Amino acid sequence: MYNVSEKISSSNKAGVETFMTIANATFAGAERLAALNLNAARSFVEDSAANTRALLAVKDVEALVALQKSLAQPDAEKASDYSRRVYEIATQTQEALTQVVEAQVSELNKNLGLALDEAVKTAPAGSDLAVNALRSAISAANSAYDSMTKAAKQASEMAEANLAAATAAVIPLKSGKKAA
Repeated sequence: MYNVSEKISSSNKAGVETFMTIANATFAGAERLAALNLNAARSFVEDSAANTRALLAVKDVEALVALQKSLAQPDAEKASDYSRRVYEIATQTQEALTQVVEAQVSELNKNLGLALDEAVKTAPAGSDLAVNALRSAISAANSAYDSMTKAAKQASEMAEANLAAATAAVIPLKSGKKAA
């Protein structure tokens, strides 16, 4: 009885530690995103004030057209940079959470294998078929998990490639050239 309650207690402690790890990773990502948003808002206010001052200083139509051209490009660059940073924060947070989940799945598989081995020792004769079926189901679940993980990584890589392509399309705009 003592062994079972000790296992339950250690399992509960591990669950709390996992929850704290997930919470800390999530809060760290939220903090970084909030800081990015505050900096973007501050920059927007400062740029708006500078743009208003520049607009008020315009004396003729040619200066107005030149001012409009000069103001449009930095906004596109800032939007692209902001999107890239949001994506980086989301990706890093997701990677941290994925590591926790993968560690939990690995630990669960290890504990399940140990529990199954213990059950086999005390199982009645003839239960080999049930144990083998359970092992097969666990193996199939692990295979499905691995497939989903690979698909998620491929989707993430494709999103990164799309972001890189979008960034590359914005870069020629900086120099006034058309994107390919």
